[in-house]
Amino acid sequence: MPERRASLLDSVRHVLIVHAHPDDEALAGGALLRELHERGAKVTLVTCTRGELGEIVAGVLPADTSVADLADVRERELRGSLDALGIDQHRWLGTPPARAAGLESREYRDSGMRWLRPGLAGPADDTDLRAFSVAPIEEVTTDLAAVIAHDEPDLVVSYDATGGYGHPDHVRAREASLAAAQGAGVRFAELVEQSERDLAAEIGDLEWFDLEQHRDAVVAALRSHRTQLTVDDDGSALVHSGGQRQDVHLAIGLREVVA
Repeated sequence: MPERRASLLDSVRHVLIVHAHPDDEALAGGALLRELHERGAKVTLVTCTRGELGEIVAGVLPADTSVADLADVRERELRGSLDALGIDQHRWLGTPPARAAGLESREYRDSGMRWLRPGLAGPADDTDLRAFSVAPIEEVTTDLAAVIAHDEPDLVVSYDATGGYGHPDHVRAREASLAAAQGAGVRFAELVEQSERDLAAEIGDLEWFDLEQHRDAVVAALRSHRTQLTVDDDGSALVHSGGQRQDVHLAIGLREVVA
């Protein structure tokens, strides 16, 4: 019988996951978060913004819903997703303990985005100066360093260098979480989405997780984000608020990034 290959997760007891917006934790590797929970690992999620600029599924909220009201709704939606995925702790970036000592709390704003082509996003035409993607990288990094020091994870996980699909908030989350993890001497791993599996495997050092057994938990988490997406009755696919259709992804890759 071939010897079992060691897994990146074998020795992990506490994982800190950094995502840009509510719903990313379910869409980008939600099944992995549930798998960590089932393995007995502690999971802490850091969400960097409240997703105030996300498109809204037609008919879910009044057409005149304000940015502030949408932020409140998305906070509530996130709580349902946390329960479904078994996430132990949640932190909003900019709020203690995910805030550097000596700085007043702040809310990083959703930066928005525009589609450059199908599957690839870029910066919005107009970006609020309070937006996460234009916040000083040093400030964002020190906030993440503060939560790493407080929660003491043994692995930090966030997006790959493209932010998954180019969203500027995703890219900033990756840059700052990698810098904070390396500064703290904590291992860092990037998420590799299903669409990038073949290319990523060519690069090497990719560990793949097929997690069909967590479909019910992931579908429940996705359905909590009702302003952002609609899941088919059979839980096999979803439609985003912008009309894009995709399968519910239950496979995800991890690659450790070594300085």
